[in-house]
Amino acid sequence: MIANRAGVGNATLYRHFPTREDLLEEVYRDRIRPLREDARTLLATEPPAQALHAWMLRFADWAGERHGICEALVAMSASGRFGTGPVCDEVQQVLAMVLETGATAGELRGDTDPADVGGILAGLLSGAGAPEQRPQLNRMLDVVVDGLRPG
Repeated sequence: MIANRAGVGNATLYRHFPTREDLLEEVYRDRIRPLREDARTLLATEPPAQALHAWMLRFADWAGERHGICEALVAMSASGRFGTGPVCDEVQQVLAMVLETGATAGELRGDTDPADVGGILAGLLSGAGAPEQRPQLNRMLDVVVDGLRPG
């Protein structure tokens, strides 16, 4: 169906996008970039740990509005491919910026890999990403952010 709508054959589609995750990453490539500005705004108005928590909630909202992206991110994380496409790259860059700001401020650990935090976020969204699960997600993000604070 997607190949027909794009005016190409199935083989062409699969040659460029071998998995569903690859296709979704490309579809949402440009739509995730505004989240970087959200992170900058949060860092300018909130302490880094609070900015991280708030940004992860914004990402959850963003992902929840896009059919299939949460599942794709979870699948990529489970396969060890998290961070290999435009959406994951952008998430990692934003997380790196927030984590680095937090480490410089002494509020977050300096030894945290953004890909690990992205994988954790993808996992949380797979279990508590629905809007009605927001209180649970909020509590889980509290635990994650607390775990990212220096010992």
